[in-house]
Amino acid sequence: MAVSLSDIAERAGVSVKTVSGALHGGSARMSDDTRQKIKAIADELGYVTNLAARGVRQGWLPLVGVISDGLITSPFATEIVRGLDGAARSAGMAVFAINHGGGREIDAVLGEVQQFRPRAVAYAAMFHKNVALPDKLAGALGVMINCREATGRVTSLVPDEEGGAREIVRHLLAAGRRRIAFINLPGILAGTLREKGFHAALAEAGVAPLGVFPAVRRSVYSDRAPSLVPVHMDALLKSGERPDAILCGNDRVAMEVYAALARAGLRIPHDIAVASFDNQVELASRLDPPLTTMALPHRAMGRLAMEILLAEQPEPPHLRKLPFHLVERASV
Repeated sequence: MAVSLSDIAERAGVSVKTVSGALHGGSARMSDDTRQKIKAIADELGYVTNLAARGVRQGWLPLVGVISDGLITSPFATEIVRGLDGAARSAGMAVFAINHGGGREIDAVLGEVQQFRPRAVAYAAMFHKNVALPDKLAGALGVMINCREATGRVTSLVPDEEGGAREIVRHLLAAGRRRIAFINLPGILAGTLREKGFHAALAEAGVAPLGVFPAVRRSVYSDRAPSLVPVHMDALLKSGERPDAILCGNDRVAMEVYAALARAGLRIPHDIAVASFDNQVELASRLDPPLTTMALPHRAMGRLAMEILLAEQPEPPHLRKLPFHLVERASV
């Protein structure tokens, strides 16, 4: 026979409302001792929350829905999902995601998410970009993760691309590097902001850049686009002022730079230092030497997003930039 809230209330000598508050986060006030006592009795009796009944009572289930704009196909999805899931579990919630793709209208995806009656809905993208949302969707979202709502109607959590570029360039400068070239990711917001930080850090130090070069032969970066890295590396190495450091738009570009330097018989970091963005651990840690790179704050974004979604008093919409983390390895 299923254990009810009334069974627990009778054993604990409290009201059903107090039991509900202890187990489901209701509004009843109680001491920590009372809360722990109720939870212990619930565990002893084998109480299991009736999610359907709870959803009827409060209008939502202990779920957070995520509209995934390519996120679940991204190598970085794990870190964002881990951040979301860890914070959700601490609050007695669960996370589910539905992918937005295949030509489906975004309103239809929102409807699919909402049929599960989640407490809150987030929108997460596989890379940092501006997203123009219909009015209906903007009003239904609690937070944007790894992307920003184009008109500022939804709180958005994004990596501090410009700040991350400043930090990695300062790290190269502190290592004595002065002839720094940047092979960047063209046509995407992250690349634009990182280039801005690159120039700002060099200007701050009074150092002239050797140039910024597109990693691919297309106006917008794609892993599948024809690479220009070998062409740029050949030209840089044959120039009158050979670089002593190459900053790369991501770890895949860095891998190509490693190959170009190996072909030229140059050593990293003795002859030329290499640094990057993203910290794809399976790649960056296995390069020889292991790659110094800026780790994206994806897990932190996931944790903070859940805090925002579950907050009792939502904050006004704003843009929050989260700092990268410098992962020092042996390439600088």
